[in-house]
Amino acid sequence: MLRYILKRVALSLITLWLLVTIVFLMVSLLPSDIARNILGNTAPEASVIAFREEFGLTDPLLQQYGRLMKSLVTFDFGQSWSTKRPVWGMISAPLLRSTKLAALALILTTPISIAAGLIAAKYRDTRIDRAIVLTGLATSSIPEFVTGALLAVVFGVQLGWFESVATFPPGTSLIGQLDYLLLPASAMAIVYFGYIARMMRSGTIRALESDYTRTATMKGLTGGQVMWRHALRNSLAPTITVVSVQIGYLFGGIVGVELVYNYPGLSRVILDAVKDLDLPVLQVAVIIVGAIYMITTLLADLVIAWLNPRARLELGQQ
Repeated sequence: MLRYILKRVALSLITLWLLVTIVFLMVSLLPSDIARNILGNTAPEASVIAFREEFGLTDPLLQQYGRLMKSLVTFDFGQSWSTKRPVWGMISAPLLRSTKLAALALILTTPISIAAGLIAAKYRDTRIDRAIVLTGLATSSIPEFVTGALLAVVFGVQLGWFESVATFPPGTSLIGQLDYLLLPASAMAIVYFGYIARMMRSGTIRALESDYTRTATMKGLTGGQVMWRHALRNSLAPTITVVSVQIGYLFGGIVGVELVYNYPGLSRVILDAVKDLDLPVLQVAVIIVGAIYMITTLLADLVIAWLNPRARLELGQQ
């Protein structure tokens, strides 16, 4: 197991290094003059030259790449090109807010989706099963920002049950923030319900049709005991993989939702960086989102290895 963990960590680090390298090359090999585009066509040539020298744009690519790798290790990402503020200071608070919103969406959708998948598998090929599957297909086909806009209009504007804007006043308690965050989190939770529920359903059906489940039934265990003791544990492994993948997608789909609800999260920082050609901020934000995706995938693999005794046995023999 320890050998497997070390291999997965090493693979994740290599993947992260490839991501950093690709992002760096995409930013560094842009054909346009970044300094001129940021300062404008009317800026004096001396100002453009000073900008390039201040931010090391005239340095060799290998030296710029070395600075980027060092910044990832030291967490000193330098200054923003547009605001001259530290990059991490611009990203840390919005990242925390986006993480809070994504975590709430995951907390809402995961238990409901797993329960729906279990029910669909238990009542396979019945109206209950078809209703859950069709509902999941319908909700997963609608973009997050469309669902978010509909929820904001119905429950925020017309019914007035929740706040239609997610920007809460400073000092609001965690319980008070739920009134502002529940609608945007629900918008994402609804979209990802179908993916998780369908995977849970298919995994549970395979578990119920396996030899060990039939053996447990022949021993006299009830349907509920078979479901909870045997089917659930083994069907969770592929579901955990899907949930970990959805975490990465959450940070991708959160952009539209944050814009709909005027939420000051990471999406606003990324869009402002694109608009201002603030490449240091954009570069770090993209790398952070990729790192979150890889970390959650690594944790999912480790949890699956812990849940599956057969996987632990195979890992111990490697």
